[in-house]
Amino acid sequence: MELTATGALSAARDIIGRPLGAVLPRLSEVLAELIPHRAAVELSTHCAHSPFKRTGAPELPITAAELAPLLAAGTAGRPWQGRAVLGGAEREAVALRSDATARGSVLVLVREEGAEPADEPALTVAQLLWDLVTGHFDRFAREALPGALARSRAAADTRARVTAELSTAQAAALSGVLGVLRSRSLDDAAARATATELAVSALIELRAASDRDRSIAEEPAFEAFARLADGLRPMLRHSPVRLELGPPEGPDAARGLPGDVAHGARAVVRALLLVVLEQEAVSRVHVGWTLTEHELRATVRDDGPGLLDACPLGAGSITDRLEALGGRLDMDAVPGWGTTLTATVPLTVPEAPTAALDPLSGLGEREVEVLTHLALGHRNRQIAQELHISESTVKFHVANILNKLGVGSRGEAAALFHRAA
Repeated sequence: MELTATGALSAARDIIGRPLGAVLPRLSEVLAELIPHRAAVELSTHCAHSPFKRTGAPELPITAAELAPLLAAGTAGRPWQGRAVLGGAEREAVALRSDATARGSVLVLVREEGAEPADEPALTVAQLLWDLVTGHFDRFAREALPGALARSRAAADTRARVTAELSTAQAAALSGVLGVLRSRSLDDAAARATATELAVSALIELRAASDRDRSIAEEPAFEAFARLADGLRPMLRHSPVRLELGPPEGPDAARGLPGDVAHGARAVVRALLLVVLEQEAVSRVHVGWTLTEHELRATVRDDGPGLLDACPLGAGSITDRLEALGGRLDMDAVPGWGTTLTATVPLTVPEAPTAALDPLSGLGEREVEVLTHLALGHRNRQIAQELHISESTVKFHVANILNKLGVGSRGEAAALFHRAA
């Protein structure tokens, strides 16, 4: 089926206007008109807390490990179609790789066996829609808006903790099995050797999967700083102020930073640099990152008059972002010598922020979707139809929303949503 230019633009507007959790299902629905498929799965490296998402065909045990080779081997902007291992077996698929984010992303459409290859116009539209969606998400990640940053940080903590617990439990079980199999008191040496080999392979794959997960959810410190530097240079391209850069050095340069820390630190440094550049008589600015065992310290140091007003630093997004990450900002100004601003961000996840920062930060993804519909005046039946859930499930979510927001009615919840939007 052909999608007209007007239809594609309308669909794109509808897709990116959806709540974050509804974007992939809606994108899948639109693409199904062009490329019929059973399931749509994505691996998006800009999303630290949930890089792997899927919709459709819940019976297929597709994993992020199966998508990783398609992300690594694909060419951005050039759709691929063929057979790939998905859900433990070779299946017909279309892979769309995008470079709209710095580290890339891939969308894979799992097709029915024997499906006709998609034609070039359909692949082109599908690629453009995926580029638009990933660019839309990447903007949220780069801007590191405080409310989204707080929710993402909390989700990343839960995900990392569950992954670590499962990995530890599985490694312990496999190690125990290996201990038994290696015992010479058991009979049938050939069977024991085969089982030992299988257990060793499983243990190696478990460790490799953990490494892959970290590589997606984290950025090496030197790479994160290089992305910051690329964003700062254009800000001073036509300025007489000289920019000096101090990237992390030594063993810490290759250390992985949680994605939310990297995004938040870059956004804070950009904002601090803008404040510093508003001063007169500044000829040099030094931006550096230093990592300790538990913290990232980002410094912005100038050679100005040393009379910087602290008020702009305490307003708006700078302190909000740092509070969302559990960090702080320190200023050391020496008249006649300049000012040093230091943003310190813990590398471990802080306690969940209070509702004073963002009253919606305590809501889950589905609860935010339901609240969005409440704010539009939708009743339970309409919400159930829109989200493809039962009315009783909607009632359950509404009750949780009212309880978490501390309000007594749907109208109060809607008003709170509009104030926070």
